[in-house]
Amino acid sequence: MRRLSCLSRVLADRVRVLGPDHPDTLTTRNNLASAYRSVGRFGEAIELFEQVLADRVRVLGPDHPDTLTTRNNLAGAYDSAGRFGEAIELFEQVLADRVRVLGPDHPDTLAARNNLAGAYEYVGRFGEAIELYEQVLAEQERVLGSDHPDTLATRNNLAFAYYTASRFDEAIELYEQVLADQERVLGSDHPDTLTTRNNLAGAYDSAGRFDEAIELYEQVLDDRVRVLGSDHPDTLTTRNNLAFAYHSAGRFDEAIELFEQVLAEQERVLGPDHPDTLATRNNLAGAYYSASRFDEAIELYEQVLADQERVLGPDHPKTLTTRNNLAGAYRFAGRFDEAIELFERVLADRVRVLGPDHPDTLTTCNNLAGAYYSVGRFDDAIELLGRVLGPEHPLTKLVQKNLEAAKRKMNPPDAPSPETGED
Repeated sequence: MRRLSCLSRVLADRVRVLGPDHPDTLTTRNNLASAYRSVGRFGEAIELFEQVLADRVRVLGPDHPDTLTTRNNLAGAYDSAGRFGEAIELFEQVLADRVRVLGPDHPDTLAARNNLAGAYEYVGRFGEAIELYEQVLAEQERVLGSDHPDTLATRNNLAFAYYTASRFDEAIELYEQVLADQERVLGSDHPDTLTTRNNLAGAYDSAGRFDEAIELYEQVLDDRVRVLGSDHPDTLTTRNNLAFAYHSAGRFDEAIELFEQVLAEQERVLGPDHPDTLATRNNLAGAYYSASRFDEAIELYEQVLADQERVLGPDHPKTLTTRNNLAGAYRFAGRFDEAIELFERVLADRVRVLGPDHPDTLTTCNNLAGAYYSVGRFDDAIELLGRVLGPEHPLTKLVQKNLEAAKRKMNPPDAPSPETGED
């Protein structure tokens, strides 16, 4: 918030002294938009980026590097706000323009290619994301060298793409390589090194290597407190991640206690509406749910959902995740009608926003099929999967096989009548 206040004062002074169209004034407006984005005020960020972009096109021209930078930043703000179609389209335009204006090997061009890969990754287009990251990495190694910070950052991004595609062994192997190189090149306390160490712990957690994840998260937390301070957003993120690892390992009481601590700190430091604060509240609700504290979980999920719809919008992926989680809590609390109604809504929204094959869409599809199963609607479950995914989709076939087995178990065939012989 101090940064926002400072940039607002600088902007007012530059408008007064230099005028609204001076390049330095436009730069400050661009920076203020970036600051809005960093604190989760995506609507204000997008509005200001769009204004700056129009002004830079008018004053500097459409191909000026500063104009291209604002266009790239606007694409990033669309991405953060969950407006993925617009983000990808604009990232693709920026990449084409930077190739034409700056050349294919310019660092800004390589950065644009990296950003586009990240946008593909976020919408579940993992194959395209990984292929593009690998291309960028090869070009950066050729142009910048294997030890350049940008090259190391792309290797970290590629590892994260492997992770989101559930290729955990490849993610872990690459994270470990990047971490060793960053420790050698940047030092063990560099923020990028700490980020990779944090990401490696997350990959351990997702691969079920909970003890290693917890040990590494605890190390990263100590280091971030020492290097960045206890209130730095990255420190709070690691504390949240450690709580999540406790949760994954079934240590629910420790997870709940730490989530509650992190939440109090994030509300104080970042504010109650910051996306990170909302994410921690969602995680705390999940820990209540796992500890069978369903009433507390439902109450908190409902509060978080209302706040996310207000702050992020009803179609933001994080909002959809909370809605899915709330439906799951309804189901396990025995509130099946509410669960089914909400799962159906989430599924329709995720198909529309993310596409039918996105992992989050498949998760909700599976959850809704499970809710149908809970109330004995076996045929509805099969029809749902066939309609959304197609009859030949692996998940359709798997769930159909499981439900058919469940029906046989619940309704065994009649035993044959004993034969009666004639006297």
